[in-house]
Amino acid sequence: MENQSFKLTNLDAVTWLKEQPDCSIDLLITDPPYESLEKHRKIGTTTRLKVSKSSSNQWFEIFPNSRFEEMLTEIYRVMTKNSHFYLFCDQETAFVIKPMAEKVGFKFWKPLIWDKMAIGMGYHYRARYEFILFFEKGKRKLNDLSIPDVLAEKRVWRGYPTEKPVNLAKTLILQSSSEGDIIADPFCGAGFVGRASLPLKRRFIGNDINPEAIELTRNKLIEL
Repeated sequence: MENQSFKLTNLDAVTWLKEQPDCSIDLLITDPPYESLEKHRKIGTTTRLKVSKSSSNQWFEIFPNSRFEEMLTEIYRVMTKNSHFYLFCDQETAFVIKPMAEKVGFKFWKPLIWDKMAIGMGYHYRARYEFILFFEKGKRKLNDLSIPDVLAEKRVWRGYPTEKPVNLAKTLILQSSSEGDIIADPFCGAGFVGRASLPLKRRFIGNDINPEAIELTRNKLIEL
């Protein structure tokens, strides 16, 4: 599925990345369904993750930690020489991803904090934030050095499982790309990265293993 501004594919994420040419992507932003989400789903603290009639759980397939190094190797290969890579995750997955990404060649700058502006469910200190790991291939300056490392955007309610706010992606895109650049997301879900890219005059290539997610993203992009 494609037009002049976007192209969508329905494949396994690593398979899709292997089909992309070397140094062909200017910015990659993604929110993989990381392994530790499975624990939250089993506990059933949210209908957005647990198996229930009110969830979209059939669209939600975990990407295991054992496959991350292969994926990160491919991400490094397909990205342009001086570019940025952002990965959404929780604190547990961050400790897994950071050394793998550094091993394949990325420089890790810091975890950005997404402040959801409302506490979530939990048993200890209630969760209000999520990490966005910030990596660099080569050297690229941010476009605006006045942006803080805590980004406050309200979470998406009643959306696709773990859907992220479009404005959050817009901030990252404005910081790390230019008009006409190719922005990619191998786990596009409901397409929040694509929906941020097109109005900013970037091109978007997205992929998801679930055909329902691709159809949802396509419909949302066509509406822009």
